[in-house]
Amino acid sequence: MKSKTCDIDSWTSKPYWIIDILPKQVPADAGGQYFTIEKYFLKSPNVDAIYRKFAGVLLKLNCYVDLAVFKVEDESWVENPAPDNLERLVLERKPLFVVLKQSQTMLSITGDDHNMTVYGPNDEILALISTIASSECLYVWKP
Repeated sequence: MKSKTCDIDSWTSKPYWIIDILPKQVPADAGGQYFTIEKYFLKSPNVDAIYRKFAGVLLKLNCYVDLAVFKVEDESWVENPAPDNLERLVLERKPLFVVLKQSQTMLSITGDDHNMTVYGPNDEILALISTIASSECLYVWKP
């Protein structure tokens, strides 16, 4: 894979879905304490548990498709990283982009949020991602 960040930019204009701890987007006019609760989830140990789920999604997904992981911090690609390396990369909570080469799909993790974004999946890969996310007690929804 090329190590150019401009390749990443082309993915972000594609249709996208969210993999999240919440089952759907919280409306702007909703009651409740979304921002207070979001801060709670983004503190340890809660955020660590969320990122373990993200790692679980990627590890399970890698059983079905080849992954290429782009590490933003050093602008390098790692293809099909070893399971412990993939988990470590996710748990470091730094921005990552993961390309599923066979399906032309990209997942992104910002490192500071409680969700991942899936760009450009076809129906088959979206169904697989949704099933895997569900096995990690996560939800997939379209904004």
